[in-house]
Amino acid sequence: MFDDREFDSRDRDDPWPAGFEERATRERELSARLAQVRATADSDDNLVAVTVGSSGDLIDLELDERIRDRPAAETAREILKTLRAARVTLVAAITSVTEESVGADSPTGQAIIAAYSGRLGDLDV
Repeated sequence: MFDDREFDSRDRDDPWPAGFEERATRERELSARLAQVRATADSDDNLVAVTVGSSGDLIDLELDERIRDRPAAETAREILKTLRAARVTLVAAITSVTEESVGADSPTGQAIIAAYSGRLGDLDV
């Protein structure tokens, strides 16, 4: 079926290996950039500030001292509302980084944007 010749893709004039390596490099760079994305949102009254990491998880919460004048239930609602706003901002940042790195129309770009939008983007703020 095969003769005794060894196959080496460098023997061909095929741009596929170079293109594959280029895409893999761009996708590794994208992954590193996405891991660094953070998003912060402030409540309308600036009493609550929330920062989320690239996964959408809360990584920082700042409460102004004036928050003590509010009922606890109101404070909790404001924290959750601000968390949702930070996650919406995160989706926008992820989309921007993805567009810059691999393009929003690429299969990789579409998959990343859809994953983040589906998980974090459809939040009522």
